[in-house]
Amino acid sequence: MTETRFHVTGIGNAIVDVLSHADDALLAELGLDKGIMTLVDSEQAQKIYSRMGPAIECSGGSAANTIAGIASLGGKAAYIGKVADDQLGEVFRHDIRAAGVTFETSPGGDGAPTARCLILVTPDAQRTMQTFLGACVELGPEDIDEELVAASSVTYLEGYLWDPPQAKEAFLKAARVSHDAGRMVSLSLSDPFCVDRHRDSFLELVNEHVDILFANEAELKALYRTDDFDAALRLVRGHAQVTAVTRGEKGSVIIAGDDVHVVSAEHVPAIIDTTGAGDLYAAGFLYGYTHGRALPECGRLGGIAAAEIISHFGARPETDLIELISAKV
Repeated sequence: MTETRFHVTGIGNAIVDVLSHADDALLAELGLDKGIMTLVDSEQAQKIYSRMGPAIECSGGSAANTIAGIASLGGKAAYIGKVADDQLGEVFRHDIRAAGVTFETSPGGDGAPTARCLILVTPDAQRTMQTFLGACVELGPEDIDEELVAASSVTYLEGYLWDPPQAKEAFLKAARVSHDAGRMVSLSLSDPFCVDRHRDSFLELVNEHVDILFANEAELKALYRTDDFDAALRLVRGHAQVTAVTRGEKGSVIIAGDDVHVVSAEHVPAIIDTTGAGDLYAAGFLYGYTHGRALPECGRLGGIAAAEIISHFGARPETDLIELISAKV
């Protein structure tokens, strides 16, 4: 087996998050579906951006948030994703490298700007996301660093990346390289609407390529077209080796073969912004998994990381996660 250089390499949409507070009236005025990620074109993105209040710009993207969280925990992490050679691309490169993540993907060359996600956070801490993919759609099989993937214990994909056809081929290539090297492949389902768009191919992907599956309750039920959570758990059993399902204040459920582990949620004094909660749960879980922790402890680490994220504005940790976990575990 190739020498292990990284605990996790993430592959995802390299996006700069633009976060701003908003109220329900603005969402209604703009015709936005609250709490949902929607893909928009350049014109729509500009229209929404013009109506946003003061904003914070920071490196984002679902898998990138997970990888930054793993680095914050002290794990060795790398990332593959496409940005343009522009101002927001430089924001992304700087932020993810400053977080301690290896990021060497070549910038796009056809003029498409770096992707951005306009995130409107309402007083109830729900985030409504409008995403312009820009340069993300250029990610293809040629961007997969085979040596990097083969040297990573786990290769992690965000479901959002399943939209562009070239990106599908990129991930399938990465999955083959990972498994040929005796490594593991992980997938986050990302969003119920994303699952609705790609249900059949997601099921095929999970059955044939995924070892560790992450989903929230709504995503898992969408995958199996059921409103019954217990039925969804029965249906997913035996597909991926490990499935971790987050349930908000109910904590998480982890399934591995015949074993089911129920993990309580961590206490959060005040929920400020749910952006990145699932991403950081995956970070804590994968950090624990790649360090040989038992599955219930992996779920606990995921819950601690997620609780830190939802206690403040933004999807990157503001607290040293190593110190936080040392104090709690």
